[in-house]
Amino acid sequence: MIAKDFLAESARIKGELARDENFLKVWQDAADMLRSVVAQGGTVYLCGNGGSTCDALHFREELVARYNRERPGIRAQHFMDSPTLTCWGNDYDYHTAFEREAKTFLTERDLLIGISTSGNSKNVLAAVEVARERKTPTIGLLGKSGGALRTAVDYPLIVPSEETDRIQEVHITLIHSFCEFLER
Repeated sequence: MIAKDFLAESARIKGELARDENFLKVWQDAADMLRSVVAQGGTVYLCGNGGSTCDALHFREELVARYNRERPGIRAQHFMDSPTLTCWGNDYDYHTAFEREAKTFLTERDLLIGISTSGNSKNVLAAVEVARERKTPTIGLLGKSGGALRTAVDYPLIVPSEETDRIQEVHITLIHSFCEFLER
C-alpha cells in the first residue's frame, strides 16, 4: 500500500536522524545561532526553489505570525518576491536573483537559511557565498549528500535520502523543531 510505504520510509529517515549524534549537534548549534540572531534583533532570511520555496515561505510565516504560542513576531523575510525574481531573471539571470537579494539585505546581524533538496541550487549557493562575505551566518536544510552547499553553509542539516519528497518531509519537521525551540 502506497500510504503505508510512504509513512514507513518517512519514519525510518526521521528515526535515523533522531539517533545521529552529529546531526543533532549541528541542529543544536544551528538552533542556538538562530536564537542568538533573533535575540539581537537580526532578520532571518530564507531562500529555496520549487517546493523549497514553499518551505521557506512556511518557515517565515511561522516566525512572523506564531507557531504554537503567543509571542512577539520574529523578523523574517524571504528572497521569493515574485516581481523582483521575474524582473531580475528576465533582465539578468535567474541564477543570480538570490545573490542580488543577499547583496541588498544581508548584514552580519542577520541569518540566511538556504533550503535545497539537492544541495546544489546555484542561486541558493550564490546567496550563501554573499552571506559568507558579509559574515552572515548560514543554515542549510539540504538533502542527498548535501551537494555544494554542504561545505558552503555554517550549519548543514542533511537529510540522507535521494527522494525529494522524503527530504521535504524532514525539512518541514526541522522547520517546526526550530520554531518550537524559539518559542520555549
